[in-house]
Amino acid sequence: MAVVGSGALGSYYGAKLVRQGADVRFLMRTDLEAVRRGGLRIREQGAEWSVPARAFASTAEIGAVDLVIIGLKTTANADLERLIPPLLHDGTLLLTLQNGLGNEEYLAQRWGAERVLGGLCFVCLNRVAPGVIEHYGHGTLSLGEYGRAAMDRTRTIGGLFSASGVETQVVENLITERWRKLVWNIPFNGLSIATGGRTCDLLLAEAGMKAQVRGLMLETIAGAAALGHSIPEDFADYQIERTYSMGAYKPSSMIDWQLGRAVEVESIWGEPWRQGSGAGAALPRLELLYRLLEQLTRQ
Repeated sequence: MAVVGSGALGSYYGAKLVRQGADVRFLMRTDLEAVRRGGLRIREQGAEWSVPARAFASTAEIGAVDLVIIGLKTTANADLERLIPPLLHDGTLLLTLQNGLGNEEYLAQRWGAERVLGGLCFVCLNRVAPGVIEHYGHGTLSLGEYGRAAMDRTRTIGGLFSASGVETQVVENLITERWRKLVWNIPFNGLSIATGGRTCDLLLAEAGMKAQVRGLMLETIAGAAALGHSIPEDFADYQIERTYSMGAYKPSSMIDWQLGRAVEVESIWGEPWRQGSGAGAALPRLELLYRLLEQLTRQ
């Protein structure tokens, strides 16, 4: 299998698979030489472990594989046009672990819906140095088929992740799960930027800001419902409570913004607002946050 987009997410899950014995090939850019020399290092639960990693500079060097795991930021999706074709044979599957909405559709339109699966990663990770990933907490993975119920192949892939120590579930409705993840991503990733760089603990420390977090969560749930994806309202309170344990966590979008990198504005805020409002949901908080982020992240 190949990992395309070997940042924090792709490197972490890929390293877990390697440790279990899987043949994983990593497409690397800036970390290429560091990973070739020292492999991938993962820091978690007060310990550190490492694995040797087969790192490549191009997908042409990797060649055709059975499974492509896509961890690339959605802002770089145009690069997939040249990165994916060298990895394909007739039965190659494409598993996107990307954030937001529209990722499976993007892949299906270009390389066929029958190849496409999606995964939702509920994990706190950061890349802290070349080839070094810090895992702060959580780590569950939800896998599903694009436009189909789960299949034997879905369960087989899920089994690979489970065997590597990743708590994995196979879901019947992938897009419902995407909306469930957005319930957290929309407020915390967005407000961390809109407030000038507040970490998760600070967003919850003041009653007024916490109310905005919850309001955005409830709008996201309403947007999902308008599209036929049922999420109970108390899921918002559950997500808020579990966030307290993250402490001063920096959401990935905030890190991208602080480092001057492109932020996934369209997939995380724009597309959910367009789809939800198009289905009749009133989403004023989400629209305002989307418009603010368009301005604040403009490069």
